[in-house]
Amino acid sequence: MDGANMNAQVGLTNPGNIGADVCHLNLHKTFAIPHGGGGPGVGPICVAPQLVPFLPSNPIIPTGGDQAITPISAAPYGSASVCLISYGYICMLGADGLKRSTEYAIVNANYIKERLKGSYECLYTGEKGRAAHEMIIDCRPFKENGIEVVDIAKRLMDYGFHAPTVSFPVNGTMMIEPTESESKEEMDRFCDAMISIRKEIATCTEDEPNNLLKNSPHTMQMITLTSGISHTQEVKPLILYLT
Repeated sequence: MDGANMNAQVGLTNPGNIGADVCHLNLHKTFAIPHGGGGPGVGPICVAPQLVPFLPSNPIIPTGGDQAITPISAAPYGSASVCLISYGYICMLGADGLKRSTEYAIVNANYIKERLKGSYECLYTGEKGRAAHEMIIDCRPFKENGIEVVDIAKRLMDYGFHAPTVSFPVNGTMMIEPTESESKEEMDRFCDAMISIRKEIATCTEDEPNNLLKNSPHTMQMITLTSGISHTQEVKPLILYLT
């Protein structure tokens, strides 16, 4: 099982209950380790009881099972010091706090999903029309307007946002994961920006690439440029920003 993101499982279920025999956990997604910038990275690998005898050995420090395979890492416990941060995070939250974090992550994603309904189509919902801890919006229909998902990502920078994951796990889509840490105010600000961008997309045409989204992100010099404009002329803003 791919354990890249456990935000929808912690406190509610786990890979073992689901039926996984082996699963890695990306601590930088769920357990307080910074994501990006080259690290620190560590992903503990969890196995079911029947695989314990085959866990890898180490020539210096005794590790592994009685039928251990050869070492798979120079360090027997990986980047063990990083795990201390996650351990502290887990201890401070406790069982109830971890479960609440999972619940908030799911609620937050579905709140954004409902706010964007009518502006963007959401892929992969459950039987009751809900998303899990993340939602995927389909940006492929905007090709008719000459707009790609990367154009939306660039335009979000004008609104003060780093874009969510683009073209994964489906090409031409945007995967939005608010996690448990975003406030309602920040999610509303993001949703307002996405709805505003959707209205901008509607004004774009495939045969006219000179538009707000294609030209984004806009630098401060671009939006304050008045070169060649007479002081007697009315100066109109190049772009309207959402505040």
